[in-house]
Order: sequence, then structure tokens, then C-alpha cells
Amino acid sequence: MQPIHCLDRRRVLAQLAALPLGAAGAAFAQAWPARPIHLIVPFTPGGSADVLGRAIGQELGRALRQPVVIDNVPGAGGSIAGERAAKSPADGYTLFMGHTGTLAANPSLYPKLGYDPLKSFTPVAWVARVPNVLVVNAAVPAKTLRELVALAKAKPGSLAYGSGGNGSAAHMTMEYFKVQTGSSFLHIPYRGTAPSVTDLLAGQVQVLFTGAPALLPHIKSGRMRALAVSSPKRLPLLPDVPAVAESGVPGTQGFEADQWYGIVAPAGTPADVVALLNKQVNDALGSEEVRSRLASEGAEPTPATPQAFGELIAREIPRWGRVVKAAKITLD
Repeated sequence: MQPIHCLDRRRVLAQLAALPLGAAGAAFAQAWPARPIHLIVPFTPGGSADVLGRAIGQELGRALRQPVVIDNVPGAGGSIAGERAAKSPADGYTLFMGHTGTLAANPSLYPKLGYDPLKSFTPVAWVARVPNVLVVNAAVPAKTLRELVALAKAKPGSLAYGSGGNGSAAHMTMEYFKVQTGSSFLHIPYRGTAPSVTDLLAGQVQVLFTGAPALLPHIKSGRMRALAVSSPKRLPLLPDVPAVAESGVPGTQGFEADQWYGIVAPAGTPADVVALLNKQVNDALGSEEVRSRLASEGAEPTPATPQAFGELIAREIPRWGRVVKAAKITLD
């Protein structure tokens, strides 16, 4: 005898198949979700993508009355996770926490990328912006961004900067900074943000330009010095740290390189399901609990329509493509 839930599922599918196309979509949306939803996060636990994914997942689970399971799938700058999400069924039960790298930079970094950010996914919700902070080891003599650039130009390659890996947001942001300022820094890639922070504190590398969450405790303790933030304006958490754009360094006018994060679903996911997910994510971003949690991570909530998030992705792909080309970044 087959389990009752299998018979029920077949009965529901048969009923949906008998409905007109529009009615079937509406009926599916009303029945969804009937089981747990999986949110694929393309990095290891503890980073910004994971923190944001878990915060939103918890609220989505409460609102939809189904658990949202976080699947951490690291590797290849998030491209492994992106390909897995893109090839998942478009039924609303698999979501992907995309970000600047996976949805904008990777098409230029990986010639054989297993997905197309614009064709393989349906935008669901823009979740947050996470500003990058440029920090130096406390022993570095530069006290301002202008002094750091002058030091790097005086001794090309003498200052090393760390990143969470080739193609990571920290790598791309610093290369963008180098291109804009004409400065020279040696790149030391690590397997994740945490070891790059550890080595900066130990003096093994001198510079890091990465997401605020991993840096804030060490900035406050004085073990590293913040010289600038990537946002167009200063951060409430670091009011004394200027934006790169206001540093006066030639080439930095209009500089902006915050990381952004958002949820997408496999292309073809029912529009009604996408609309419901978008509403629930935006509602979560408006809650005091989530806003407080994001603020503690240095993240700014960015509620928006799926269309607005899709337009952001489309704008960012050529922008980071130009950085990859100008910096001559190649990945194996």
C-alpha cells in the first residue's frame, strides 16, 4: 500500500493539471508551501550571506508555517551553489541567496559558469546592502586613505592585502580600488574571510577591504584601523570613518562598492509564489527584530520589488565585468 501523503500529492497534481493554466497557477500558490523550503547559501556558515539567510529564513518560516532549511554550499566563488540552485525544480521550494559575486561578477570571472544570472533565475527580493570597510593593521603608518595610497605608490607591491579568495567580494572591491587610484597592492587570497582577518591582525597582510560584520569588533578594539568605507556616505556604526568618495584621493569621486544580497529562484517559478515570497521578505525586513539584527551586522535592509532587484543585477553585471577586464583578473 502506498503512503497516504503520496496518494494525496498525486490527487492534488491531477486536479491542478485539469485546471486552466491561470487557475492552476493560482491554485498552486494557494497550496504552497506544503513542505520545507531550502535556501541555498553559497558560502560557509558565519559570513554575511549566511547571517542574512538565517535571519530572513527564520522570519519566512514563521510567516509561511514551514521551516526554511539553510543549505551551505561553498566553493568556486559561489558558482557551485549557483549552478545547483539554477538546476533545481522551479516549484518554489528551492531559493538561492545571491550576492554581488554570484550574480554580477562571476559571469566575467568564470568562462564556463554553469548558470546565467539573468536567464537561469527569477528575482524574488533584494535583502540588504553590506558596506565594505578598508582597514589596515595597527602597525601600518598610514592614518588616512590618502596616506595609504601614497605609501603603496612609493613602494609598489610592498603592502599585501588579504581576501576571502580569488573572485571574492573583498578581492573584487580592492581591485576596483586599485584600478581607480592607480595604486599597487599584492593580493593574498585565503579560504574564506575569517583567516584573512586573522592574518591581518597578526600582521601577515597589511590591508583588507571587506564586509563590515567581520571587522567591526576588531576596529572597536583598536587592533585594526579603519580608513574608509565603500558606501557613498558614512556608516552610523563608524561615523568618524570617511567614505572613499570623500577622501580626496584622485580617481575615487563617486566610488561605491558595497556588497548586496538578495534572493532569487529558479527561472519559471510561479509568479504568484514569487509575489508572496517578495511580500514576506519585505515584511520581515520591516520588522524591528530583523532590522536590529541586520544593523548589528552593519547591513542595511533594502526592501524592493522583484523587478527592481532584477534591474540591479542587470546593471551590476557589466560594471563588475569592466573591473575584471581592467584589473586583468583571471581564474582557473
